[in-house]
Amino acid sequence: MHELPQQVLQYIRRYGLLKAGDRVGVAVSGGADSVGLLRLLSELRPKLGIVISVVHFNHKLRGSAADADERFVRELAEHHRLEFHCGNADVRAQAREKHVSVETAARAARYEYFRNLLHEGRVNRIATAHTIDDQAETVLLKAVRGAGTRGLAGVYPRLSVAGATKSRKSGTQERGAIVRPLLATRREDLEAYLNAIGQAWRYDRSNRDLRHARNRVRHGILPRLKRSLNPAVREALAETAEIARAEEDYWSREVARIWPQVAISRSLGTYKALKLAALRALPLALRRRVVRAVAESLGLRLDFVHVEEVLALASGQSVVLPWGWTVTCAKDQLRFGPQGAASVEAADYDYPLPIPGQVDVPEVGFTFEVRLVPTDGKREYNPEHLLDCRLAQRGLHLRNWRAGDRFWPAHSRSPKKVKELLQERHVHGPERKLWPVVVCGEEVVWLRGFPVSARFRFPDGVKEAMLIRELPLSAQ
Repeated sequence: MHELPQQVLQYIRRYGLLKAGDRVGVAVSGGADSVGLLRLLSELRPKLGIVISVVHFNHKLRGSAADADERFVRELAEHHRLEFHCGNADVRAQAREKHVSVETAARAARYEYFRNLLHEGRVNRIATAHTIDDQAETVLLKAVRGAGTRGLAGVYPRLSVAGATKSRKSGTQERGAIVRPLLATRREDLEAYLNAIGQAWRYDRSNRDLRHARNRVRHGILPRLKRSLNPAVREALAETAEIARAEEDYWSREVARIWPQVAISRSLGTYKALKLAALRALPLALRRRVVRAVAESLGLRLDFVHVEEVLALASGQSVVLPWGWTVTCAKDQLRFGPQGAASVEAADYDYPLPIPGQVDVPEVGFTFEVRLVPTDGKREYNPEHLLDCRLAQRGLHLRNWRAGDRFWPAHSRSPKKVKELLQERHVHGPERKLWPVVVCGEEVVWLRGFPVSARFRFPDGVKEAMLIRELPLSAQ
């Protein structure tokens, strides 16, 4: 075996990225890194005992060149007799619609496609071709933007994906994951490997576009650092990420341990207040972590300056956070909530709900996702949370509840006003005002935290139903 495949095999085994029987979708763009990953995993396949397929996503950003990349990857898969999965999206249009950069929209669309393949059970691992060069670039970009250890942790070797797929052989549950087998491999070594085996690859001219920060780091800053300061700068930055990941793992467990002692539980288990005396008794590093944790439970990502402002609050003071939230120091608590009553009155929201798809709702700090799921997977999905797909024909909207809205949860005797249902759950104040519902026309068909009505559940004999779930809102 050549030296590079052996190194990659050792890295895979060190981090337990792949195991015998895994169905691995190799993400191949057509560039040297991803083509190298495909050829390496193909060579290692007998030793790993894995099944390989090829995954390609066409972002529709480079016209005929992007289509040529897709043809190249498709032909590569056919040549090696591998199953080929291909997705695409008009990323530029999505960037305009969501008011984000093209790069952010491209990554979101690509990873959404990866998640769909995992959720559908076509694969249980997606392997991406992130190298040690990508790791170094990521850590450097995070550092200059003011990241803490979470940012410095960079790219993780393994990223679990929410949801589960069912093993076709054993019927057992196993989590899907995105894995990065090349994080200890240099880009130049991959190109040398491809040249040695006579494998061609595609060149993407956009990777030389210096308008993008990553390209300026890749082609300008890192080479200068290598020449002027440290010939092993990539390895040094990758080691920094390794250290930061271990520290993050430790702090995550420590926050989970201390959380019940400092957080005050509210309705449906959401923490929105902290015990001030208990918080102030903690070491500063842990205080900062706890404030971040309670904010993230609300879908907020706080910068360092926001955390420091929260910790500096005295009794009777408040500070405004991003996304329309405030923290108030009152009596013996730090209370997180939407900005004052006046802003809440103006915070009515109403969004069309794509099926399937997602919609960001900054008013409540969550992204709401609609997925089409198999109705026979009752161990994976609680039937009480699955809606009849036929509702989609009339269109759905997600909004905050309004006066007069009524809902009939499963296992209850009759419909009730949404206001009464929320009162029974002890949901009060601004939180109750913004509580989300899904409506079909004027009829409430889904209410957060409640089982769906028997009227709107999927009927017997159908193969698919709709599942609505909440995800933390990523502040762009």
